[in-house]
Amino acid sequence: MKTLKDAIYQITLPTPYAVGDVHLYLLKGDRLTLVDAGVKTDAAWSELVIQLKELGYSPGDIDQIVLTHHHPDHMGLIEHFPNLSTVAAHPKLKPWLEREEAFFLRYEEFFHRMYKESGVPEQYLGLLKSLRKPLKWSAEGTLTLELTEGDRIPGHEEWVTIETPGHAQSHISFYRQADGSFIGGDHLLAHISSNPLLEPPYGIEKDRPRPLLQYRASMEKLLDRNIQMVYPGHGKTFQNTDKLVIQRLKKQEERALKVLNMFEEESLCAYDVCRRLFPKHIESQFGLTMSETIGQLDYLENKKAVIAEFSGEQKYYYVNR
Repeated sequence: MKTLKDAIYQITLPTPYAVGDVHLYLLKGDRLTLVDAGVKTDAAWSELVIQLKELGYSPGDIDQIVLTHHHPDHMGLIEHFPNLSTVAAHPKLKPWLEREEAFFLRYEEFFHRMYKESGVPEQYLGLLKSLRKPLKWSAEGTLTLELTEGDRIPGHEEWVTIETPGHAQSHISFYRQADGSFIGGDHLLAHISSNPLLEPPYGIEKDRPRPLLQYRASMEKLLDRNIQMVYPGHGKTFQNTDKLVIQRLKKQEERALKVLNMFEEESLCAYDVCRRLFPKHIESQFGLTMSETIGQLDYLENKKAVIAEFSGEQKYYYVNR
């Protein structure tokens, strides 16, 4: 096997989220780079300082941070590093990091429109006021380097960027062909399937993203590579990637069939489907369950298994017979 230039070290930090701890990865090559940056809490920062010290480093030694995606548990501590020269990520992470107010206004308006379109009752619309709450756990800063498909991590030329949207529009992963290593953020986890999450269009895009369709395409992209070891954002490192990818795709198809079987002779809006698909979780995890539901409907619509039509502001789906 080819001699590897970069060493990789896993750092594990606590989060306030149900998903539990999050993993960061320290790359030691021509530069000292941290892949992802935890969540902005005192507990996470204290633990990061301790684990860096165990590896022989301090926060002041970190020259570059590379982000897999914009979620707060992956970019929260950026502001704490005193000698950071580069913050690298996908271009779609920029409005989150740089706190672009115009983007957040569009973000809120998008969900207001989507929930109206989906038949969501008024009682849930108050949740839209809390869309910015997660920002308290996240960082504010400047994106200094954009990474897209095929780009190499500066100072770590063995690692190539793979765009893996679905869980987040900004999601990227990193692959080292020499030994089949894959730093995957939240794209592929051993113990759970990542939620494909609804997001508004970015920039000049007119149509909203279809995150479940993107997630499937991003998963299938992994089958084209000889991945030997996954370094994930949560949970254990693991192998046998192709088998897991195929299982995840099959499980999603099974859930889509379950959704299709709900229709019988009637038409349903997305909220109706969500209530039936997630009766125990719709109240406590409304945003996640609606994202999952609309994703399944996008999949069925793309397969031409269902057809969608508007009645006023509301979108209804019915079986394509």
